[in-house]
Amino acid sequence: MKLDTKALRYLNPSDWRTLTAVETGSRNHEVVPTPLIANLSKSSVGDVQRSISLLAKANLIAKVKNAKYDGYRLTYGGLDYLALHSLQKGNIVYSVGNQIGVGKESDIFVVSDEKGEQRVLKIHRLGRVSFKKGVRNKRDYARTRTQKERGAGSWMYMSRLAAVKEYAYLQALHDVGLSVPTPLGQNRHHLVMSLVDGFPLRQIDKVPDAAGLYAELMEMLLRLCSLGLIHGDFNEFNILIREEEGGDGVKLIPVLIDFPQMVSVDHANAEFYFNRDVECVKRFFARRFGFSSNEEGPFFKDARQLVGKDGVKRLDVEVEASGFSRKMAKELEAYMKEHGVDGDAKASEAVDEETADSDSQSHEEEDDDDSERDDGVSEPVTS
Repeated sequence: MKLDTKALRYLNPSDWRTLTAVETGSRNHEVVPTPLIANLSKSSVGDVQRSISLLAKANLIAKVKNAKYDGYRLTYGGLDYLALHSLQKGNIVYSVGNQIGVGKESDIFVVSDEKGEQRVLKIHRLGRVSFKKGVRNKRDYARTRTQKERGAGSWMYMSRLAAVKEYAYLQALHDVGLSVPTPLGQNRHHLVMSLVDGFPLRQIDKVPDAAGLYAELMEMLLRLCSLGLIHGDFNEFNILIREEEGGDGVKLIPVLIDFPQMVSVDHANAEFYFNRDVECVKRFFARRFGFSSNEEGPFFKDARQLVGKDGVKRLDVEVEASGFSRKMAKELEAYMKEHGVDGDAKASEAVDEETADSDSQSHEEEDDDDSERDDGVSEPVTS
């Protein structure tokens, strides 16, 4: 969806309190009653009515037709504004630039801080696919939701879980020196990270040393496993390649991105996900670069023995202890399974170059794409 920040500068404190009140009320209501909005915002009736009118006009909240009572629901635009407002106050985001990628359930933008340093903003939009399938039309917008229902069906809750999970793993992997973007901040369903000066592997036609790059990617898979993790979506869509000048010429450095599918080596389907990650890389290298390794594997049973070896700490345990609980992981996994959110893995199953080229075109509007990055940055998110 389009991220339009023009109205941000026109919102006053009363408007922010009203918008926050709708978000707060959404924890228990699909449609937040207007009297409850006024009560939660702690503003005068006149201020609330004016704010509601402004927020609705800017599509930050929406009135639901055929609801049993007068009220409003929070839109993705409204949630975006709340997240951006918090990130701006934390000096993480100052201005928003162009959109550089569209995933099945995420959007990617270039942003910058006050000094003009460019960064990447990833907005998780879990629920977009299910909304397109008509799930939204089957909901009872007038009902009050229990905590269980909120966890299972709320797009706001699930989008936030995806962002929390990705940020937690990104931070943990960065701290141990794995080649990933630098995590810079997270709020609600928004995640900010460093901008990698590179291109997705799927956009690269030739490499000087396919065998060397292949070996490096397999080593990365094994390193993840030694840390207690399996990426779950390790393929050409989620591996960026940047160039680094060295004494021996230009070296290609793989950078791993996208972690909502990350699972522990103790997961019931760990071996399946590990094998799928390995096969995705093998298939792509054979198809794109004409390279096939003479060695079989790596195999999960061997990789599993690396977990915790030589005192290496398990990041799956560490991330769970840091706040992304096992309960959250199960809720997010159940949602993704129910709605068919399986990352980009299926897209990497093309059997020849012609199919790959066709897939690449079809995914331009579905997957993260840095090739169309524009370095221009728009006006600030606030005045």
